[in-house]
Amino acid sequence: MAFFLEPYPSVYPQSMSERWVEESALSEQLQGLVTRTQSGFFTVQTPNGPIVCQLRGKLKEAYKDTDLVAIGDRVTIEAQPDGTGTVIAVEERERVLSRVAPSSAVGTSAEREQVIIANPDQAIFVFAAARPDPHVRMLDRFLVAAEKASIPDILICVNKYDLVQDDPQPVRDIFEPYVAIGYPVLYVSAHTGAGIAALRETLLGKISVFTGSSGVGKTSLLNTVEPDLGRRVNAVSRATTKGRHTTRYSELVPLAEGGWIADTPGIRAISPWDVEPDELDGYFIEIADHVADCKFPDCTHTHEPGCAVLAAVKRGAISPERYDSYLRLREELEEQYVY
Repeated sequence: MAFFLEPYPSVYPQSMSERWVEESALSEQLQGLVTRTQSGFFTVQTPNGPIVCQLRGKLKEAYKDTDLVAIGDRVTIEAQPDGTGTVIAVEERERVLSRVAPSSAVGTSAEREQVIIANPDQAIFVFAAARPDPHVRMLDRFLVAAEKASIPDILICVNKYDLVQDDPQPVRDIFEPYVAIGYPVLYVSAHTGAGIAALRETLLGKISVFTGSSGVGKTSLLNTVEPDLGRRVNAVSRATTKGRHTTRYSELVPLAEGGWIADTPGIRAISPWDVEPDELDGYFIEIADHVADCKFPDCTHTHEPGCAVLAAVKRGAISPERYDSYLRLREELEEQYVY
């Protein structure tokens, strides 16, 4: 399935219609990957190289609740002789990582979806072993958004491991519950190079979202993976959303040996899109394993008798910290959600 854009309306003057027919006859249809979006302009990587495009027709006006085109989208364009292009079709997305747009009126019909990236192969969430200390509640929010998007590969990367090399066990204890439920954790150091080869291997040939909180050493880490990569991605970050009225700028940065890195505005403060309180348990994967055994089908896993989730927490099958994250996020969603 693809979304097709309408040609210029027939109400245009005849001379403009004739010009469009002439231009169409000289144009070439190409398929490509959207690698940058900014203010209604889209850079599309095609077999002929990158081409800056715009949308044609009224379709963009009909999509006010979401982003019709985002980085990672696969599109068909009409390339013009002057080197510009027009997006004429967008392929159906395999998956999409989204958040509630920060300008939305949360919990109302005015809520708007902001597409962070379409069709990612992988999400890598970066934290520091120290300076700053790991913030696992933020990690849990990232994981909910990634599970909602059905991203195939989800990894946790713990940088600055050299800072705790004399006593690494406390940090490993923090992340061990994630390993236990199936999330790979890479312990790396941009300073010493430890673990970088494994990280580099995970990036090759994939479209990866690579993000983390301020101060975790992401730029240094990317520069260690590939010289100058961190600077290029950081330049994108500085140009992204600094306020409600600042131009939004997202970009996929290519890797020399194949693959793309997406550093995207806003993900550091993500509020997952379209997650209802009653479905949240499905995105905490270790909680989801016990839901079918609850006594009541509408169990909230907060107080009900016969709750299999509460029983799993009590016997240690679900970590108390993860369960507490579930409770906090559910309470937040209940406050925001309009039934």
